[in-house]
Amino acid sequence: MNAQNGKDILLKIEEPAGSATFVTMAGLRARTISLNANAVDITNTDSPDAWRELLPGAGVKTVSVSGSGVFKDSAADEAVRATFFSQETRNWQVIIPGFGTLGGLFQVAALEYAGDYDREAIYSLTLSSAGAISFAAV
Repeated sequence: MNAQNGKDILLKIEEPAGSATFVTMAGLRARTISLNANAVDITNTDSPDAWRELLPGAGVKTVSVSGSGVFKDSAADEAVRATFFSQETRNWQVIIPGFGTLGGLFQVAALEYAGDYDREAIYSLTLSSAGAISFAAV
């Protein structure tokens, strides 16, 4: 993968819910995408030379997306805010140019608004996976 421009990462939400239509919520100015797979340790007294052994395919996989930026428009702001207050899980897409698209059910785990008196209002958002997440490479 060649170097990519970080500003090109997009966050899309299915709007309305269940429609299979995704709208751009915002470009993220600062972002972190974390893919995790917790290991299940099955080390025991019979483990060769006391080396740790892991159970293949076990454990919990999670995806977390955090970012901050400016909402595309008031409709995008309302969709995210409504999703947060209802605590529903929604289909989201995280598009990483030159890499691929992560998609699936996420819940808005945190939503913050901030702004300086002489600058634009910004949001900070954290999404937590709430089901199987797909990956489609480009």
